[in-house]
Amino acid sequence: MAKSVTLRDAWSGEANCQNCSLRTSVLFAGLKESDFERIHDPIDQFTLRPGTSLYRAGDTGDHMFTVRAGALKLVQYLPDGSQRIVRIVRATDVLGLEAILDDAYHHDAIALHVTEVCRFPARLVRDLGRENPDLHHELMTRWQRALTEADAWLTELSTGAARQRVARLLLRLVLDRETSECNLFSREDMGAMLGVTTETTSRTIAEFKRQSLLVETAPNLFLLDIPNLRRIAED
Repeated sequence: MAKSVTLRDAWSGEANCQNCSLRTSVLFAGLKESDFERIHDPIDQFTLRPGTSLYRAGDTGDHMFTVRAGALKLVQYLPDGSQRIVRIVRATDVLGLEAILDDAYHHDAIALHVTEVCRFPARLVRDLGRENPDLHHELMTRWQRALTEADAWLTELSTGAARQRVARLLLRLVLDRETSECNLFSREDMGAMLGVTTETTSRTIAEFKRQSLLVETAPNLFLLDIPNLRRIAED
């Protein structure tokens, strides 16, 4: 069920948003008190079950989204019907940036885990961005970050042997985190991320487990041997 809060309450933390990515991502941190006088649109908070679509490619881009917790895959479908996952978005990431340009969404956005999302009107962001240079700069920073991430997926995860690709993906899942602990996705999803078959992905993960490069501490929760995975990734 969706829950609506005001942007003022989200920004100030009064809507139980102390850990909300709307604040920690600094997307709206540059707003001034006067900005709130003309903001009446609510922010919708809701939870997606795994496999649920947030939006589909070609849908009208009326809203932008920020991820509070969990992860979504951005999917493109190839002419033969197979899918290619072009990027993963996680907590504090903003998605639907194409809506700023009144463009339709470019991908399917599908929840990989139980995922908490906030939705806010793209029109609101466009209007504020025109008059608030801090917000405009943050939006451009977010856009560049998304492009950089997409480039990394193209160059790092689509080249090299399967062992290298899997190692690089695992390292990206814990990039900039304080722990080497991570959840894995289905082998089918991992194969679609890496451009290899599900069977190849499964064999590689099984090999990494035997070599203790992945140590399962709870169902589908693993500790990574980062130094040795990095060595494989860079070979």
